[in-house]
Amino acid sequence: MEVSGTQMIIGLLIGVFILIFLVLKTKIHAFVALLIAASITGLVGGMAPSDVIDTITAGFGSTLSTIGIVIGLGVMMGRILEVSGAAERMAYSFIKWLGRRKEEWAMALTGYVVSIPIFVDSAFVILMPLVKALSTKTGKSVIGLGVALGIGLTATHHIVPPTPGPLGVAGIFGVDVGMMMLWGLLFGIPILISGVFYARWIGKKIHQLPSEDGLDYVRPEKTLNLDEYYELQESKDLPSFGISVAPLVVPILLIFANTTVGAIGLENGFAEYMAFFGSPVIAVTIGLIIAIYGLFGKVTQQDAMDRMEEGIKTAGIILLVTGAGGALGEVLRESGSGDYIGEQIAETALPAVLIPFFIATIVRLIQGSGTVAMITAASIAAPIIANMEVNMVFAAIAATLGSTIFSYFNDSLFWVVNRMLGIKNVKEQILVWSIPTTIAWGVSLVMLLIVNGLFG
Repeated sequence: MEVSGTQMIIGLLIGVFILIFLVLKTKIHAFVALLIAASITGLVGGMAPSDVIDTITAGFGSTLSTIGIVIGLGVMMGRILEVSGAAERMAYSFIKWLGRRKEEWAMALTGYVVSIPIFVDSAFVILMPLVKALSTKTGKSVIGLGVALGIGLTATHHIVPPTPGPLGVAGIFGVDVGMMMLWGLLFGIPILISGVFYARWIGKKIHQLPSEDGLDYVRPEKTLNLDEYYELQESKDLPSFGISVAPLVVPILLIFANTTVGAIGLENGFAEYMAFFGSPVIAVTIGLIIAIYGLFGKVTQQDAMDRMEEGIKTAGIILLVTGAGGALGEVLRESGSGDYIGEQIAETALPAVLIPFFIATIVRLIQGSGTVAMITAASIAAPIIANMEVNMVFAAIAATLGSTIFSYFNDSLFWVVNRMLGIKNVKEQILVWSIPTTIAWGVSLVMLLIVNGLFG
């Protein structure tokens, strides 16, 4: 039976509408909502019911086959870095190196590195005592330091694998993880820089220091100055800086090396072994082993297992949502909706790379979760632009960057940042977190257009 383009479009629109409605207005989880949306999109779009089921299961399986293992390994590593003190060690090491009057830069750089393997909400909570100690010692506003940390964390959390969201997007678009990491790290730099300048401005506008008499957010019973904070960290018997960063740096170097060897076209025994050790699964496994024996050397076997399983629990929902997003994308491919919409857009002047960017933007504004926004955008956009002239790495980056816009009441990080910084006034809450994330979005859009124009 011939299916019209109009029917395909109607199927997609109804599917997306129901997806948004279920996530916003019902108790149905995003994972189930994505599966329902995929089913409705296929059925209304003209697919046979049996084909819809086969396509959903195939799309779910093929998506997780590429990145499911890496997500599981990555969250275990992140949990080890979190509970072992490695994240704290990295943080104040950067501050010592950069010195006075550069505290915002130090906090942003800390966030930029720490958030690659550790979930952004957890990382902000872990590093908040350092923000307070810096504010007390230097007299700088805790708001400016906190915003700098938050934007640094957000930059890599949104765009650099093995953070689960970007990793899922890479799997849906089928792009090389090494290239995704490299471009993600580069795109994160202007986001970090713009965030620091805004942090300095907002720190002067809202000059707030930690105290013990009136602020109702969590803090130590005694406010520490910076010297006391360092002494406390050393007394914790924290790991060295080298072993703290090794579980993160070694996999990145292996993956980059593999990408480089592939780019220059080497075909020999060395290239084969590099392809093996530089594959994301093996590289992150090596990083996890380094973390286990370098950071958990004094921890009992059972405790080590318990900590890693805590990480795995957080990965479960992300795996399901990513797989369901892949299922929706596969339905769009098989129904012909993706090709049809791609043909229509190709006739306009809109750069194809902006399609996933703006889809992610809209979904993020509607439902709040950056991860769900980027996975949904990737699922919808990948089949649409499959046959268009576009660099798929940039398209994948675009899906992640579009989800940075205007974090507000429906985003958990909005509340984490504002509550930890003691901000209760709604206008100030928006200034503290909604505006800098939107600036990051705007900078990302400009960078995306420039880079796509030069290298796309």
